[in-house]
This record gives sequence, C-alpha cells and structure tokens, in this order.
Amino acid sequence: MESGLLDDLDRRLAHALQLDGRASFSTIASVLGVSDQTVARRYRKLRSSGVLRVVGVPEAAPLGQVHWLVRLRCVPDAAAAIAAGLARRPDTQWVSLMSGGTEIVCFIRAPLREETDGLLLGQLPRTPRVVSMTAYRLLRRFAGGPAGWTGRSNALSASQVAALRRSPSVVPYHPEPGDSALFAALAHDGRADMSTLTAASGRSESTVRRRLSALCSSGALYFDVEVDAALLGYPLTATLWLTVAPSALESTGRALATHPQVAFAAATTGPANLVANVGCRDDAALYSYLADDLGGLAGVQQVETAPMIRTLKRFGTLAPV
Repeated sequence: MESGLLDDLDRRLAHALQLDGRASFSTIASVLGVSDQTVARRYRKLRSSGVLRVVGVPEAAPLGQVHWLVRLRCVPDAAAAIAAGLARRPDTQWVSLMSGGTEIVCFIRAPLREETDGLLLGQLPRTPRVVSMTAYRLLRRFAGGPAGWTGRSNALSASQVAALRRSPSVVPYHPEPGDSALFAALAHDGRADMSTLTAASGRSESTVRRRLSALCSSGALYFDVEVDAALLGYPLTATLWLTVAPSALESTGRALATHPQVAFAAATTGPANLVANVGCRDDAALYSYLADDLGGLAGVQQVETAPMIRTLKRFGTLAPV
C-alpha cells in the first residue's frame, strides 16, 4: 500500500471474494497458497481501513424490480446539495457527482409496476436548480454485477477461478418474511457472521443458512467487492453515454465487457442506448481509450464523456464524508 496501489496478494484476495464473497478464509487461503491467518489479517486490515468491502447486492429482475440510471444537470452551486439529498433516499443505490460539479448520476432500483402516485420521476427534486433530467432504464447488463470488473477480477489463474467459482443453479425466487432485513444486513457487510444475520432477520441460524443458499441460487442475491478504483491504478473514472447502431448493440456491449477499463456496461433506453463506467490512469489514458479502444468499434456512432468527481453513495450505503 506504500505505493498507493493494492499489492499482488490484496488483488488476489479481492478477486477471490468477487468469485465467492462468503468463502471461508481457509478456502481462500488454500487457493491462494498462503496461511489462513494471512488471509484473515489482510482482509481485516483492508476492511477496517475502508479499502475493501464485500457487499450483498439484491438483483432486480428476480425481485420484480428494474434498474434506472437518472442523469440530472444542475446549476453549479446546487449539485452538491441535491446529490446529498438523493443519497439519503432509500431507493437510490449509487449517487455520483460528475462533470465539474454540474451533473449528478444516480442508480435506482424500482418496482417493475408502480402506482401512479409513486412514480420515480414524480418524487425527484422539482426545483429550477435542476436544469434537465433524463432517465435511462437498463435493458441488459454486459459488465459489472455478478461478473465483476475485468480490471479487478484478473489476478487469479483459471484453475484458481474454477476452485472458487460456485456452480450455477437457477431456481425461482419466492419471497419469505425476513428477506428484506437479510438483504439490508448483507448490504452493510456481505461477510456478516451468522449471529448478526439471525439477529437482523429474526430467524434461526439454520433457516438463515438455507435462505442464503436459496437467494443465491435464485439469482436474487449476489456478492460484489467494493474497492477504490484508484488503488487498482484507475484514479480517473468517468461515465460514457454511447449511441450505438442497433445492429451493433450486442457486439459492442460484449466487446466493452472485455475491456479492463470498463467496470460497468449496459444497454439502456433513452437518447443514448449504451452506458459504461470506465477507469483510467490519467487524461492521456482516457483519451487513448476513447480514440483507440472505442474508436475501433465500428458500431459506435457517438460518445459523451462525464468525468466522475465524487461518489456519495455506493451499493446502497452512504460513502464516508
């Protein structure tokens, strides 16, 4: 950490946790070829210092929900206060201040069918300080989510990945009492121990273990790893709004998912039909990515770039001030 970057063991630990956020320290240690104590010590140091956090993330579709990205342009002296207000809302999952402090992007998970009085856009700030607002519904995710970020999840060998990756099994999600409390506890700490989870959900340990397995198997819950992109060598982050030829939307999305700079990419509704979050080393690296990597994709017709200044909320949790 002296260099300001995660070392090799930290990167391998982050990759392992991306594959199985609740894997035991002994399992991870066996795969990484180090002692249980070393893995436990490294994780606790990273967790307590705020460098790394495992989070349980509810997946929208199995829960009958949809994802929206809302982009607000504000007068310069208003954006910070409006972003802080959005971060306090329970339905926002991610809130970032962009573009020199004149723009906000927030990620929202909302019910698939909402009553008219509860529509998302009707509840967002109505003030002349908001110059414009555009909502993008996410249609298909290509990068991010359970698959993680290629730029972060590349520290382990193929055999190590195979040893940690859970075998997929798809079963329908059926809600049960206590699920919401369980989701909330795991959003705070994806590796919370059983006593914490049983207290939060009001259910027995055996029931919680069964429920965790069922939630993961149904795709209603996955585990992600939150790491500061700067510590991975990507201090400059930005959101890209891409206009792509419809015939090239699938191929372009799949191509973006292979780029180590791309932390998230999804096809959307709205004036831009593909959105991506990218991380780069500096301005020169971002320029190179735009000119060469994106410029080499024939289907990309237009790109709008919004540098990210500060994230106020991530994975449903307010960021430290």
